[in-house]
Amino acid sequence: MELSYTRIENALRDGLLSFPITDMDENGQFNAVTFADRLEWFVSHEVSAVFVAGGTGEFFSLSKEEYKQIVGVTSKIINGRVPTVSSVGRSIPEAIEFAKIAEEAGIDALLLMPPYLTECPQSGIVEYAKTIMQNTKLPVIYYNRGNGILSGEQIKKLADLCPNFIALKDGTGNIEELNVTIKSIGSRLVYIGGVPTAEIISEAYLSIGVNTYSSAVFNFVPKLANHFYKSLRAGDTETVNRIVKEFFVPFIRLRSKNQGYSVSLIKAGCQLIGKSAGDVRAPLIMPSAEELLELQKIIDKEEELLN
Repeated sequence: MELSYTRIENALRDGLLSFPITDMDENGQFNAVTFADRLEWFVSHEVSAVFVAGGTGEFFSLSKEEYKQIVGVTSKIINGRVPTVSSVGRSIPEAIEFAKIAEEAGIDALLLMPPYLTECPQSGIVEYAKTIMQNTKLPVIYYNRGNGILSGEQIKKLADLCPNFIALKDGTGNIEELNVTIKSIGSRLVYIGGVPTAEIISEAYLSIGVNTYSSAVFNFVPKLANHFYKSLRAGDTETVNRIVKEFFVPFIRLRSKNQGYSVSLIKAGCQLIGKSAGDVRAPLIMPSAEELLELQKIIDKEEELLN
């Protein structure tokens, strides 16, 4: 089922966005059965859109064949109930190839990841993004992060060049620059919060018109993630402050103990609630036994925070 740009944009503009982890079996291979179950579970918890093979889904470590399986399972399971988005990136040829795989599978939109390079000029990043966008019929969300950070001026240039560029996902957390971009470009694009554990600055995002964000913790505390988002949008400052203080602050402190824990802790959290997706792939590592105990204490706060 091909979804209209309007429906996709509306889903990105208002509602909680989910980024499921990628299931691996005990041998570290993609597990299509448990991944399908995970997607069904996600949809049952009122998500606005599902982003597969994203940063939380370890896109950086997936083979082409695994990617093909992931987007195939996603399209079959979701079946038009909510928009589906999958990542593309790496080199230009790989990004175009992955985009075609996503198109053929029936994915609704693409998340364009930063290029793989230590340094690159803004003009080169625009050319990278433009070339990929102009070689797919799907709408594209640009992830402004890492090696691919563009200024507001360059984002506007890219939007003028590519009609299928529909949304900007912010991975910088630079509220000043993002606000300048939003005020300059306006409603031509949809704006999504995309820093790791985006809930921690969701109030700042909302204050400049960024109504939604990617929630990684949805993977293991979906009820709390939804409760927080609804409280945020309703202006329930007391509830928002309480959840931030008692859940998200301890979580980001734990996350800061090691690089890559923005992904590793999510997989660990899923294991702790009985929905394991296996371990992360190297170069990431799983948390230590002591850190798992700390994470369990944070998860145990969910029921109390829901009341």
